[in-house]
Amino acid sequence: MLPWEDRTFLSTARGNEPIQRLPGRAVNFQYRARQGLYTEISTLKRVFVQSFGCRASQADGAAIEASLRDRGFQPVRDAASADLIVLNTCTVTHSADVDTRRVLRGYHRDRPDAELLVTGCYAQRAPEELAAIEGVRWVVGNSHKANIGDLIAAPGTEYHGQVLVGDISAQKLFSAAPVRDIREDRTRPNLKVQDGCGNKCSFCIIPSVRGRSRSATTASVLEQVRELAARYCEVVLTGINLGRWGRDLPGGLRFIDLLRAILAETDLRRLRISSVEPMDWSEPLLELVAGEPRIASHVHLPLQSGSDAVLKRMFRKYRTRHYATRLEIAYRLMPDAAIGADVMTGFPGETDAEFNETVRFIEEQPFTYLHVFTYSERPGTRAAEEGQPVPMPLRHERTRILQELSNRKNREFRRRMIGRTLSAVTLEQHGMALTSNFLKVQMAGARDPNCLIELEIAGLTDTGLRERALLPVL
Repeated sequence: MLPWEDRTFLSTARGNEPIQRLPGRAVNFQYRARQGLYTEISTLKRVFVQSFGCRASQADGAAIEASLRDRGFQPVRDAASADLIVLNTCTVTHSADVDTRRVLRGYHRDRPDAELLVTGCYAQRAPEELAAIEGVRWVVGNSHKANIGDLIAAPGTEYHGQVLVGDISAQKLFSAAPVRDIREDRTRPNLKVQDGCGNKCSFCIIPSVRGRSRSATTASVLEQVRELAARYCEVVLTGINLGRWGRDLPGGLRFIDLLRAILAETDLRRLRISSVEPMDWSEPLLELVAGEPRIASHVHLPLQSGSDAVLKRMFRKYRTRHYATRLEIAYRLMPDAAIGADVMTGFPGETDAEFNETVRFIEEQPFTYLHVFTYSERPGTRAAEEGQPVPMPLRHERTRILQELSNRKNREFRRRMIGRTLSAVTLEQHGMALTSNFLKVQMAGARDPNCLIELEIAGLTDTGLRERALLPVL
């Protein structure tokens, strides 16, 4: 049985007939007729895939595009020329949902003849909302995202207003289409090796839309890294809870085992690790990153808050003293590394005193950048149901304060790099490169993208570094 033939998970709507989304649950869907009602699938040849949100979502989008390319579709760089538009969505904040709906309506307005498929976390959480938007033809949850290529390529099937969403919590195995390639205007592919999360943070919707933690096998990761290493200098390992890689696989594997295997069994020139939870940054893992020149000098640890009282209400598994210990080790081993964090402002009940604790903690730590997020209520989370809301203007003011603090710390870090020679990969963005320690460099002269080079740093730009210009030959 093909996955979309399982009526436990879906049915195709006509008129006001219900769509059976999950066992025992039906929702209404208004069928919308239009000229050219059921476009033949074979006519859909040009596809545009747009991903919102985290690096794992970006990796999912690249895998969807590769899967459709394998089935005869031609990826294009903009929606204006596409026959099929795939939106791979995020739902981590309310604004992410708003952005998705705005983009969908805009695409349908500007490209009314294009078919729209919506997938990702928003599609998993609230498929009925998306199915009700004019022009949306398919809504495919994370539970069936890996089957999109087969779904679209299925010949002669009348699909219109189809919702394909299953119980993501029931999935026990890692499922993702392989990323054999990325768009030609990209130079640093994201490779997702883990999905799902077993944490129960009170603010987070992600476990309910991504399911339990699941790991790609070592063999499958190595196969994909080898293929990518033949074309790209740098690959970014990503996941929803990346540091949990291997815990669900036989043999008691840990994330550090995967890194060692990649280093030993592939020729990849640079491996970058994306976000890893603080308590998964063990000292052996930090020592490996510090001592291996093929791993980017970059450590990202989500913080969320510098107040222990807030961390407790968030159900985070550490306190500031634990976090600071990890940072102390990282900075001692790698004083020139990028050290970043995610920080949330305006969590329910966050007082002025608690926010000031966060500011003081960040001031004291060797951060080189922050990703600052304003808290957003997510339906079904404990924080949204039980917490005392912080007024939105105050949330935004706290976000502004932390962003200014982040900018200052980053500027101080960049200033330390003046006069240094840094290893960097040249980017698709003309004249730009990205250093091992996560700094953008404006190059003095043109280089081809996707090359590892050494750059002597002469000064600062508004947000990055500037390469020393070559002396003219007299």
